Amino acid sequence: MMRLALALMFGVTLLTGCVSETVKSTQVPALAAPNTLTPEAELLDVGVVILDPGISTVEDEPLVYPEVRRAEATFMATELTQVLTEQGGWGAVRVVPDDRQFSDLLVKGTILRSDGEALELKIVVSDARGMVWLDKRYTGVTSRYAYEQGTRVKQDPFLAVYRMIANDMLQKFNGVPAVERAEIRQVAEMRFARDFANGAFADYLQEDETGHISLRRLPAEDDPMLNRIRGLRQRHYVFVDTLQGHYTGFSEEMYEPYQEWRKASYEETVALRELESEAQREMIAGGAAIIAGIVAQTSGSRTTRSAGAVGVIGGGALLKSGLEKRAESKIHSLALEELGQSLDAEITPRVIELEDRTVQLSGNVEDQYDQWRELLADIYAAELAALEPPDSPETAPALDPEPQDS
Repeated sequence: MMRLALALMFGVTLLTGCVSETVKSTQVPALAAPNTLTPEAELLDVGVVILDPGISTVEDEPLVYPEVRRAEATFMATELTQVLTEQGGWGAVRVVPDDRQFSDLLVKGTILRSDGEALELKIVVSDARGMVWLDKRYTGVTSRYAYEQGTRVKQDPFLAVYRMIANDMLQKFNGVPAVERAEIRQVAEMRFARDFANGAFADYLQEDETGHISLRRLPAEDDPMLNRIRGLRQRHYVFVDTLQGHYTGFSEEMYEPYQEWRKASYEETVALRELESEAQREMIAGGAAIIAGIVAQTSGSRTTRSAGAVGVIGGGALLKSGLEKRAESKIHSLALEELGQSLDAEITPRVIELEDRTVQLSGNVEDQYDQWRELLADIYAAELAALEPPDSPETAPALDPEPQDS
């Protein structure tokens, strides 16, 4: 019996003296560049949708703050856009408010984890035909050195994640034949035309049961309605380009307070994990010490019973310390919540005023984008009011005329 008590106490000593340390390192991959100069006719425009904050799936997690996640969703989309622009090999790269596809490529993402220590994103890239290029999770882990005041530069601590996404996209692009790149551009144009003039352009595309879209035919290059649509699309690009100034300004204003929040979040996350781990070790050790003490007190030896009483007292102290550290971890969680609320106050989106329009667009970016699309539809209807409808689609040139039976 005494041997069992001594063995339990020895185990307690080992448990309370054990310390673990995790060493992290982050390697930023080089940004891949196109092997050859891409012809203009094959350049694909890219739309990066504001990321899904991923709030609905982690509402009960103590270290996830909706106001921070919503801000991050815009910030990260802007960061990825800048990396893709720097990479080259693409057409125009824009942040877009929603996933209505008017670009040749659409990038959608969900934030799975973001706490200053690690960033995990789920990224889906698809082209205008509905073909999925990427459906993948990307994870980056940083260290405290990324937030050191003496070494910090204006570089995102998770630049590696954005570069991995960009490199995978470029690798996929390099494997797409030139004829398919041209088709993607044509389908994107026809999808935009169908959105604003469904009656006139609906029959130019076909969609199969899997959601893949292909061309059935193309309108003539001198088709007046096509020319109107192209003019409308250019106006749409001008508006979306105006939004880029908003998103860029938003990210620049957010950068400093966001990095401070990330630094604090990193420290709080690590401290929280260490405190919870230490609390768990001490609570387990305390429980073991109490058991060892109780076992020792049942021994016939007075010395062993005395040691057992000491073990019970010591074990109770360890349990108390573990409970106190668990309570302290709650304080860290509250500190994170306060940081998140202060950050949200600093990055409230601004109302965009369009200088080249007499119409007043109000609300947030998404609201203004919806109002703009409605305005585009009105412009299109007004411009076509005096035009006669085009010939029946059956008279338009077919892309792949089926051979006639002899």
